[in-house]
This record gives sequence, C-alpha cells and structure tokens, in this order.
Amino acid sequence: MVQKEICRTSPGESEVSNNVSAPCQSYDMKQIRERQAKAAVSAAHLPAISRGLSQSGSVSADLMEQLRVLEEMKSAITALQARVAVAFDLAQRAEQAEAGVPVSERGQGVGAQVALARRESPNRGSRLLGLAKALVVEMPHTLAALQSGLLNECRATLLVKETACLSVEDRAAVDEELAADAGTFEGKGDRAIVAAVKAAAYRRDPRSVAGRAARAASERTVSLRPAPDTMTYLTALLPVAQGVAVYAALTRAADVARSIGGTGSGGASGSGDVSGPGAVPTRGQVMADTLVERITGTPGGFSGINLDLVMTDRTLFQGDSEPARLKGYGIVPAEWGRKLLGLGQAANSRPPANSEQANTGRATSRSGPAKPSHVQTAQEPSKAGQEVQEAPDPGLAVWLRRLYTAPGTGELLATDSKARLFTGRLRRLIETRDDTCRTPYCDAPIRHIDHVVSWQSGGKTNLTNGAGLCEACNHTKEHPGWTTASLHGGTHGVHTLEITTPTGHTYQAKAPPLPGHEQPHLSESALTSDPSLSDASL
Repeated sequence: MVQKEICRTSPGESEVSNNVSAPCQSYDMKQIRERQAKAAVSAAHLPAISRGLSQSGSVSADLMEQLRVLEEMKSAITALQARVAVAFDLAQRAEQAEAGVPVSERGQGVGAQVALARRESPNRGSRLLGLAKALVVEMPHTLAALQSGLLNECRATLLVKETACLSVEDRAAVDEELAADAGTFEGKGDRAIVAAVKAAAYRRDPRSVAGRAARAASERTVSLRPAPDTMTYLTALLPVAQGVAVYAALTRAADVARSIGGTGSGGASGSGDVSGPGAVPTRGQVMADTLVERITGTPGGFSGINLDLVMTDRTLFQGDSEPARLKGYGIVPAEWGRKLLGLGQAANSRPPANSEQANTGRATSRSGPAKPSHVQTAQEPSKAGQEVQEAPDPGLAVWLRRLYTAPGTGELLATDSKARLFTGRLRRLIETRDDTCRTPYCDAPIRHIDHVVSWQSGGKTNLTNGAGLCEACNHTKEHPGWTTASLHGGTHGVHTLEITTPTGHTYQAKAPPLPGHEQPHLSESALTSDPSLSDASL
C-alpha cells in the first residue's frame, strides 16, 4: 500500500507526494520560497506609468523602476513632513502666545511632540524639527531637491549641517549657489557634497567657518552605546591633536608588547576573552586592553564601579538559558552573566555578604502575591582569590540582592531591605524596574527619578508614583500642557505611564519586563498585588 503525504506549499494549496521514503520538508520549503517570490512579483504593481514608462519591459526593469519611484516618494514624504513640522511649530507658538506664555518659553516641547508623532527619541525629534526649519525657511532649493527626489533626507541633512554656522542670508546664498534642485549633486557621494558645501560656506563667511572649528573643542565628549554580542562602542570626540596622540600612544604600546611576545599592559582581558590557550592577541586587542587598564587602573577594567546585572534565580543557580540584563547595556546571554559572576566569586576570600539570602531565593513561595524570582548582582573591588578553572579577576567582587516580582505580570514589587551598597533603596529599585528613560521611543540613560504626579500636587514618594527619566524628558514634562499619569494594576498589569501632550494626544509606556517573564493572559484578579509593597519610601 502506497502512503500519501500531504505537503503544504502555500495557504489553501497542497501537493500529493507518492514518495514514501523521501521527506517532503525540504521540497516544500523550496516550493514555498518560489511561490512567495512569484507572489511578491505579481503583487508589486506600482507601475512605472507614474514616470511615463510602459509595462512592456522585463520584470526586472519594472521592479528596478518601482524601487526608484518608491525612493522618490520617500524623499517627497520627508519634504512634506518638514513642512508640516514647521506649520505645527508656528501653530503651537501662536496658541502659547494666546495663553500668555512668555516669548522666551514659546516653542518649548514642540520637538518632543514631533518625536512622539514620528516614533523617535526626543533628541532625534528636536534635530528633525531643526532640519525642517532650516529647509523650509532658509534653504528652499534643498527642499525642492528633496521634494523632487534628487536628494534623500540623509544628504539634505548634510547640507543643513555644513551651513549651520552661517547667517540666514549667507546660508540662503549658499543654497542658491549650489542649487541642488538643478542637479548639482547628481551622482555625487556624501564626501563630495560635504566638500562642495564647505567650500561654498568658506567663500561666503570664512570667519564663521574658522570660529566653528575653534568652538568644536568645547564639544569634546565620551559616549557609550551597545554593540552586538555583549560588546560596546566607547567613543571619544577629541580635538585632532589629542585624538592622534591617544591613538599613537596605544599603537606604540601594542607594537612594543607584540615585539617582545607579550600581551601589553592590559593583557588580562577579563570575562570577555574566549581566545584559546597560547593564542597571540592581535594588535587591536592589545590596544583595547591597554586602553582599559590605563583608564581604570586594573587589567579587567573593574575599578570600584557598580554593575547591576539582573537575572532570574533559575539562570543563576540552575543553569537556565533565560538571558540576563546588564544596566546601561541591555540583554546579555545567560552563560556570559554566569561567567562574569564566577570570576568575581572566585576572587573573594569568603562567600558574598548576602550568600544566605541569595540561596533562599531559590525556594519561591507560590502562596503570596510576590515571589523572589530574580536576583540582582553588583560588583565591587576585592583583593583575595580562590582557585577555579579560570583565573579570577582580583578587582571583581559579587553581592546578591533578591528582587520580588508579581507572579502573573512580572511587575517589580520590592527588593531586599538589607545589604545595600549605598542609600536610596527606592531609587535603585525604580532604576532597575525602568532600565532606561520611560518616555516612549527614548532609550537614554536614567538621570532623574521623578514624581509622576508632582509632590506639590499631592503625589506620593513611592514605587507607583516614581519613574526614571533622562534629564531632557524630565524638563519637557514640566512645560505647560504636558501631563503624566500612572496607570497601575487592572488591565494594565505592569507599571504604565500615560503621557498627554499639549495637543491632547496620549502615549503609553510600560515598564520593560524583567528577564524570564512571559506575559500570559490572566484575569484582573490575578494581576492585583499587595498595596503595602508599593508604598516603600525613600
């Protein structure tokens, strides 16, 4: 008897295979891909007629033409967004004038509203508003090129940026001289555009361009942003002489170390090094290790700085694969977190101060409204060491704190009241709960712990009425017309902020889930928690 297998190839279709021995999975996937490609081609009918071309060309030619049309549409939409943003700014200023807002305060918060509408961070929203004003008010030729599709938003931004130091008249003159809408930059790359704009700006006002270069030194800074695979980008914006000197020093140290067969002054790369035994570090690795040791004073880079690593008790004690979360970075693999803690634990001459409390975190209670399902670890310097498989880091010590979450929603409710590294327990709890700024689309680091309902308006200093915000967002919410409310419990489940802008638009931001939490559909009664746990005070 021949067995028939039904192999699904697309929704509503099937093919019958009489081959009993050959599995149909790979055959099915191949057919699915082919059918999906054909469906995509047949569905992609934004005809090239919009450019006066016929449909008689090949499929590939038509698809390429559609890509070009879509790109031009994106540029045209960007130009329209710029016009709308400027109109909104003028409307807001007029409404604020009618409300009696002082002239110096009019227009505040407009960039933040633009950011929310475009689903961008507040910083990005302010830059988009500035770009729109420059294009609409001062650079009509660049705006026309953007609207016609000759320039995209990125290159229009370059034109605006490179003329920012000029007066309104000189900027308009440069815009007219280059006349991007006349095809001046057709086929040009970013560098060519920047060079042309710089030359034109210097011809118009050399003193302003030179002054801009002199003022640039005041913008020196160091920033940190996440990179893939538990790495980070540490970026320094320095004057050219200092930057070249720093790079030359690191290069020289790496060359010396490699010439003598060593690893440099920063040879201990800590928990992140997975090189095999006897592996010779590359020049870049030695430079990076040297930079870490010279700045922190320790080979591993841990120099009395607290690191908050949040993971479930199952991840820490039972080898679960649920990822952890590192404050200031984001999600990290479970094995990476355990390895980091193992190096610190091995560096201690005795168990951590809270080892007993940490061990009890494994026994979770199902009867109460909260359970100790998460452990927060903090690292500080230590001196002694113990023997383990990997060399311990002498600058890393580990303290454990239990974090209590609601069983149904994962809401962070409380934490251990002892074994703190420093005071401000409620502040640390809110920072752990919110992770980054709570404003929608803003992932800046938390700088302020703010009352959702202000203290002057009767707001309490507790977990429910607290939110972590960056400095800019905290100042923005104080502008006239902005209101914030805390939606806690009920159908919202976790701590939720509702932000209302002066135009009446509302946006909600929920606290991010802690590692290991899944969001099941629970009844409202299962989402309630003990009110006493949310009344912790500073």
